[in-house]
Amino acid sequence: MIPCTWPTALFFLIWLCNDVVSKRNHTLKPRVVLPENYVKEMRPPARKGQPVIVEFSIYVVDVNSINVEDMDFRVDMFIRQTWSESRLQLPEDIFEEGDDHVTLPPEFFDNLWHPDPYFLNSKVTEIAELTHKFSSVTLYRNQTVRYSARMHAIIACQMEFQLYPMDIQSCPIYIESFSYSNQKVRFRWSEAGVTINPELKLLQYHIGEPLRLEETNGYMIDKDGNYSRLVVYFRFERQIGHHLIQTFAPSSLVVMLSWFSFWLDLDAIPGRVTLLVTCMLTLVTMFTGLRADIPPVAYVKALDLWMAGCMMFVFAALGEFVVVKVLDKQYQMNKTKAQESMPRIIPVRLNGEKGSCGTLAAWEGSGVRCRKVDLTSPTSPPAATPAVHPAPGATHTTAHLVGVERRQSILQVAWLDADTGQERVLWREIDKLSRVVFPALFLLFVTMYWPVLLLKTKTSS
Repeated sequence: MIPCTWPTALFFLIWLCNDVVSKRNHTLKPRVVLPENYVKEMRPPARKGQPVIVEFSIYVVDVNSINVEDMDFRVDMFIRQTWSESRLQLPEDIFEEGDDHVTLPPEFFDNLWHPDPYFLNSKVTEIAELTHKFSSVTLYRNQTVRYSARMHAIIACQMEFQLYPMDIQSCPIYIESFSYSNQKVRFRWSEAGVTINPELKLLQYHIGEPLRLEETNGYMIDKDGNYSRLVVYFRFERQIGHHLIQTFAPSSLVVMLSWFSFWLDLDAIPGRVTLLVTCMLTLVTMFTGLRADIPPVAYVKALDLWMAGCMMFVFAALGEFVVVKVLDKQYQMNKTKAQESMPRIIPVRLNGEKGSCGTLAAWEGSGVRCRKVDLTSPTSPPAATPAVHPAPGATHTTAHLVGVERRQSILQVAWLDADTGQERVLWREIDKLSRVVFPALFLLFVTMYWPVLLLKTKTSS
């Protein structure tokens, strides 16, 4: 006889409670009878000569981390697989009154035959879990099995950036059976297909609608056979608003800022050079930061063309300054040589008497400007200026020297306007012309760039 002590009584009480709880759980737990040798065979529940039809549906909860450097994206989703298991024996007592299905714990899924789909182009695939895995098995009265799980997957996507930053990425997900050929298992999209969370919002992209679904049963080289495959294409359209504010608008303003140099005189050399060099460095810094957002691809992108166009306009403005500075130097040299070869007594009165209207020859720049003046008027040259009558032929000699000097110059850096008789300098005319030509050419570049880019974007979509 066992002595009745308090440790013995406590042990007996604990054993009794565990036995009662165990019997209660055994009574409430649904019992699903599996056929004999079910686990050993693990064959698809297909009729002879007909494959098992497995229907798929996906509900996309979130799409994030669209990584253009690694060319992949992360997707959180609920997947559902449904197929018919004719070998199950389902007693009526496992269903509650009025229900046509029962939900079993995930452990029951390991004892069932189930298809073996996998994501062909996934880098990482895992079932989400917190305290346990988020998956369940549902059995229906008509012997249909539905498996549901929440999954995280990192999907590889071969992205193209020719139209960046207005590129449209088409990223597929390939779902395929790993072991069973299409003679044993065949995948199909259910009526629900693929659904996207209506509250889903991306930072730089917009998920285009509708999604394209495909079903194929072709030959798979990797497994050397005919296998069933499901494909869903996600269409990511990059939003242009960010780049309009951060890229296109600032770069356009910098190009326009470089045009201010055409209104600065050549005497303001430090200000003009500083303005142009600062604009060039600003563009280089801006586009260097943009290149860090995308991988260094081997082909030309749309953004590269815009960058090259803006830098070309600023560089052309800098080159225009160098040209006009060289022309100004040539102009000053010609002016100095002409002054040394001209008579020193200027101005002179030619063919005129006191009180008559004669011709006044005056030196301006590198040429001679002749105009008729009234020598008796108050606006005539001061009386203190000696009026000298040169020898006959002086006017012809002066014009001949100026002409010789003009012909010796490689460029005609200055000339007399036939209408006004005023001297016109080449570098000043180039500056005036640049104030119109540069904005017109930039406007032409913009009107050609955007229509072509938009047309190619619509064509690729």
